[in-house]
Amino acid sequence: MKSLFAYIRVSTPRQGEGVSLQEQHDAIKRYAQGHDLQITDWFEERETAAKRGRPVFNRMLKLLEKGNAPGVIIHKIDRSTRNLKDWADLGELIDRGIDVHFANEGLDLKSRGGRLSADIQAVVAADFIRNLRDETRKGFYGRLKQGLFPLPAPVGYLDKGKGKPKEPDPAKAHLAVKAFELYDSGRYSLVDLVTELSQLGLRNRRGGLITKNGLSVLLNNPFYIGLIRVGPTGETFPGLHRPLIQKSLFDRVQRRLRGKAVRGGGHHVFTFSRLLTCAGCGYSLVGELQKGHAYYRCHAKTCPPTCVREEQIHQMLIAALRRLKFNRAEHQYLETELLTLRTNWASQRETELNTRRLQLGQINDRLTRLTDAFIDGSLEKQLFDDRKTCLLMNRKDVEEQLTVLSRPDHSVPDRIAKYLELASSAYRCYEIADTDERRDLVVTLTSNRRVSAKQIDLTLAQPFAAIAKRSENSKGVPHRDIPRTFGALIATITEFVEHNPAALEAA
Repeated sequence: MKSLFAYIRVSTPRQGEGVSLQEQHDAIKRYAQGHDLQITDWFEERETAAKRGRPVFNRMLKLLEKGNAPGVIIHKIDRSTRNLKDWADLGELIDRGIDVHFANEGLDLKSRGGRLSADIQAVVAADFIRNLRDETRKGFYGRLKQGLFPLPAPVGYLDKGKGKPKEPDPAKAHLAVKAFELYDSGRYSLVDLVTELSQLGLRNRRGGLITKNGLSVLLNNPFYIGLIRVGPTGETFPGLHRPLIQKSLFDRVQRRLRGKAVRGGGHHVFTFSRLLTCAGCGYSLVGELQKGHAYYRCHAKTCPPTCVREEQIHQMLIAALRRLKFNRAEHQYLETELLTLRTNWASQRETELNTRRLQLGQINDRLTRLTDAFIDGSLEKQLFDDRKTCLLMNRKDVEEQLTVLSRPDHSVPDRIAKYLELASSAYRCYEIADTDERRDLVVTLTSNRRVSAKQIDLTLAQPFAAIAKRSENSKGVPHRDIPRTFGALIATITEFVEHNPAALEAA
């Protein structure tokens, strides 16, 4: 009586919980008893045979090569392999005299006819997997084109079943939003933010602690603004699920993520930590304490010595913020102008809404033409994917602007008034603010904070830069006429507010 191995397999661990393995086991036992064979070892595997690398199957082949058994009994050909490379390895063993039995087919693999029949069945099994891949891919992309994400929901969302969009998770959605907001604040590196979010209770899909890599995936995922991106291909599709954050916040986080790496600066909290960059290398300056004073240095070996003292930065900021304050005459004129703007706001708002709707229609038309060009073969797939992603992002911008403009509480004159109020009170607020509040003011009021050697290049952000330069005309000559000066200023701020409807939320 020959003593042979026996191999049984299912494609997934979940299938292993059913009756398939037991049925294969019983069929092989009946075959062994009917052919006077004995089973010495059972090899059980719960992994697909569509690709190479099955550990149990490979271990069994090595034992057969070493002569630990003269052969093996397998339930069916498609249980042994569904790829032709593994079938070729099994065929080499057959050619070397190893007995391979298939309990279900009952083929004589030592004969030419039996071997040919087995080869045909192996090819059919491999083709079945190819067809299954194609059908699965069709179904996957069909869901994506419907705006549905056919994979497990990312952190902050819940799966609601097949054919349904993901829904925000009541327990985790606010924590996912918090991750974006905290990273946007500039106070946290990824490592620090992992610790902070873990303390707040954020967990991954499996309930474990979120990792630095997991947090990076979360912050880079456009799913949170309503878009679905396929990781391996980079393709982007509009989603039906409800966004958790605005695209403006997502864009700010992406800009921060694309910045250079930041080195740690000890336990002392520095006011300008991660806010100053070296003009030479682009790295953030590192805060240090020396003889009771805070300094910010660049540690890149390729850069010339770059170091500034914190007091120097404070003085430059205070000088810039003082230029934002309005005198009494300017205040009176602005109040009159804002009253006029509020009176005319209704008609202006409708004009702005129509402009955004027109832009949205143009983007949709471009998406249609882009798809037609791709279908006609006049556009390569990579170029199509890149342009499609860009248009979808632009559409999100316009949709966000439409949403803000459509809100009952949205008023451009009111937003202009808030900017003017913030500008006029910036100096006083900075003087009395604590470290975190000062950092927020610096991020809101400035756009460029570069240091070269000991020189600081500090630029106010719009519209505050326009406010600071309100006394200058295009030729650099001061205006003594308030209406002329502030007419141009109000126009500049109005244009900024209309094109950046979500900017004030960030401030």
